[in-house]
Amino acid sequence: TGEPALHYLRLPYGIATMHVFLMDATLATGAAAMMAIRILLDHDVPEESISFVCLIASKPGVQAIAYAFPKVRIIMGELDPDIDEHYHICPGLGNFGDRFFGTS
Repeated sequence: TGEPALHYLRLPYGIATMHVFLMDATLATGAAAMMAIRILLDHDVPEESISFVCLIASKPGVQAIAYAFPKVRIIMGELDPDIDEHYHICPGLGNFGDRFFGTS
């Protein structure tokens, strides 16, 4: 659907005082990352204490996060220019989860 859904939430006691490394294999639209960042902010984690780490990102996803949360650090291995109509990073590597878990 392109829309993120929260399935589980469990944060450590005192997370508001920690530096949080939020990790995902890919950053396509930025929607899932923005939802996760919003949850951290709702639990009093300062924006400047959040680093988002991914292997591969799309330029639109990075721009969306940087616009919404300018103090969050984004660390990526590769930046690709776009996403397609299926929300896959282009040129990218297809659906990372399908490749990793052998599903389709």
